[in-house]
Amino acid sequence: MRKSFSIFQNSIRLTFQELKVNKLRTALSLTGVAFGIFCIIGVLTTVGSLEKNIQNEVKSLGNNTIYIDKWDYSGGPDKPMWKYRARPIMKNEETVLIKQRSPLTESITYLMQSFTNISFKDEVIENATIYCINESQIKIQPLQFEVGRYFSTSEFENGTNNCLIGYTNAEDLFGSADRAIGKQLDVKGKKVTIIGVIKKEGKSFIGWDYDKCVMLNNKYARGLFDPEMANPILIVKGAENTTTDALSQELRGVMRQIRKLSPLQEDNFSLNSVEAFSKAISDSFVTINIVGSIIGGISLIVGMFGIANIMFVTVKERTSIIGLKKAIGAKKGTILFEFLLEASILCILGGAIGLLLVYILTLILSGPLEFPVYLSAPMIFTTVCICLALGIIAGIIPASRAAKMDPVKAIRS
Repeated sequence: MRKSFSIFQNSIRLTFQELKVNKLRTALSLTGVAFGIFCIIGVLTTVGSLEKNIQNEVKSLGNNTIYIDKWDYSGGPDKPMWKYRARPIMKNEETVLIKQRSPLTESITYLMQSFTNISFKDEVIENATIYCINESQIKIQPLQFEVGRYFSTSEFENGTNNCLIGYTNAEDLFGSADRAIGKQLDVKGKKVTIIGVIKKEGKSFIGWDYDKCVMLNNKYARGLFDPEMANPILIVKGAENTTTDALSQELRGVMRQIRKLSPLQEDNFSLNSVEAFSKAISDSFVTINIVGSIIGGISLIVGMFGIANIMFVTVKERTSIIGLKKAIGAKKGTILFEFLLEASILCILGGAIGLLLVYILTLILSGPLEFPVYLSAPMIFTTVCICLALGIIAGIIPASRAAKMDPVKAIRS
């Protein structure tokens, strides 16, 4: 144990001595490894964070939830676009019929989405997102409020002109969220009163843009927006312990009954599962990770050749020292281990520089660009493993050559 520690200590000392004596040569070799680690870990970290962010937003669409729409979100079968356009839109009355006929349905809501200008006095926000919702919306996609509240049951039933507003819109129009409550917005020439400000959620890649939205109850909104132009959808949440497949099969049968489709007629609606969407995203990111790993791997190979080159030079420069060590009893395994350890340490140093660059990248993306990037512990562990493997591969040939040297010839050289 003491002998192994001595070899380890000696290898570290010689490695750092090499760094001091041959600064330029070693720096160039470390740069290759650092760049390779930066490429592969940077790509994996960024892509992994992107997937995590998107998956979190997909989950916000609702667990065990199916979106019934005229459009197929996954691209669907090879069907002409005009066939999708020709499909009838979703109707509010269908929510009642589905709830009555589908035992596996826990909650269902009817949602319309449109875009229009909103204003308060002289302040105007162009093309704000307008969500027209039913009472069950908050059961499927929970909302958190900075100030204020959700619509009451009576407000939904009576179709009052109250509204909810997103945090960013509230700040832009009133300076702060607190000042928005009770104010009246102009929406398509009508006055609507703000009763709640939705808590800030940050930038969204997909899903709901709650920060820049206004929410109206459907009964009131139908007087402002044409459903044909607002692309209404039905959002269905399955009952507890109901699988997405079971819910989807039941909804397909119920929708065909409601729309009186014969067995020979094809569906004139699409069932879009959040779970299937999440799986499709995961599958697509597998390919991206593979491509990123190949690009980073090529960079690492270049760095590995740099480390191998410096180890060959090191062995040549220390030939007489190797001969002396073998002459006084050093075994082949000891010499082999010493040089492999030195190569691994060089790779780990290069990897540390690469990780530092990745960390700087995470700060840039997470700061000004507002894109959360996470450098996780598994990624750091992966880097160490890659560097150790790289060091062994790069150093094995020069280390073997050093271990097999004849001590007499080595000393004479």
